[in-house]
Amino acid sequence: MTVRFFIVFVAFIAPVFSGAAAQEVYPQPAEGDFVIEDFAFGTGETMDLSVHYRTIGTLRRDENGRATNAVLITHGTTGSGASFLRPVFADYLFRPGGLLDAEEYFIILPDGIGHGDSSKPSDGMHMDFPKYDYEDMVRAQHALLTDGLDVDHLRLVMGTSMGGMHTWMWAYMYPKFMDAAMPLASLPVEIAGRNRMQRKMVIDAIMDDPEWQGGDYEEKPMRGLTAAMYPLIFMVSSPLQYQKEAPTREEAETYLDELVARYTGALDPNDTIYAFDASRTYNPAPHLGEIETRLVAINSADDQVNPPELKILEREIEKVPNGEAVLLPITDETRGHGTHTIAKIWAPYLEDLLAATQ
Repeated sequence: MTVRFFIVFVAFIAPVFSGAAAQEVYPQPAEGDFVIEDFAFGTGETMDLSVHYRTIGTLRRDENGRATNAVLITHGTTGSGASFLRPVFADYLFRPGGLLDAEEYFIILPDGIGHGDSSKPSDGMHMDFPKYDYEDMVRAQHALLTDGLDVDHLRLVMGTSMGGMHTWMWAYMYPKFMDAAMPLASLPVEIAGRNRMQRKMVIDAIMDDPEWQGGDYEEKPMRGLTAAMYPLIFMVSSPLQYQKEAPTREEAETYLDELVARYTGALDPNDTIYAFDASRTYNPAPHLGEIETRLVAINSADDQVNPPELKILEREIEKVPNGEAVLLPITDETRGHGTHTIAKIWAPYLEDLLAATQ
């Protein structure tokens, strides 16, 4: 059954717990590293690949030994599983009585290839690191679950931005592996148009800096990395929130400087090149009819990465046999592309999805 695309107005408001109380709200995450020996990338390159992960809660099984409560949540470009430990996400969802109560669910937060504490170019291989793509990243996640954590089934797979795109891929690559799927802030089509142009701007800005030295720099090529942050900032921006944060010229310029400093301080140039280029082969569109699980895709109207005026989601969701699409309107609560991490905004749809697939 195909479910129609629709727009909803969210009035759901609930308290968000403080960051200081986070470890009291849900169990302390356990961390580990799973090594996949001779992992074969789509390019034919191989290496021993380390996948870092965090888990919260305890895995449960039915009488046949099948996992029943595992939830996989995958992160966005240049992020890591640690991003889901922010109070607006973790304290809201993982707390006692939350939709993903860590006493009831086994939550898995991996770092994707090239991200966080998983194997990445900045570990030493620089531009000799295998040229991974999203399919490689999803296959590595699957290996982590099945071979590393002994998880043979997922109650839910969800993700934000790049993780949302991974969720679409999980749904057609492993159609019987999960009960439900929720991609956030993503589209199930090839990365093209302005989206690809902005990604290429990020990549080219770094590689065109002479100080980049083919990736073998000793110090960050700051001119190129700074230039790369300009399109990145616009990609994730919210015009409404930026206007509120910086209502004068002086405040706007100061805010921009702060954002650039924050991003350049956190990102490695080579890792950034790889992360933004990894989407080059992404295109779930031909496979949407193969998705068997119930899938609810959620985007927001102020998302500059996935502009609603393209009407791509409403077109493509018709191809998903049991799919539904939600477009969140712009409100004082939304944060552009970053709305994907503010759980209270889209929580009612997660609640409905879990209830419908129980």
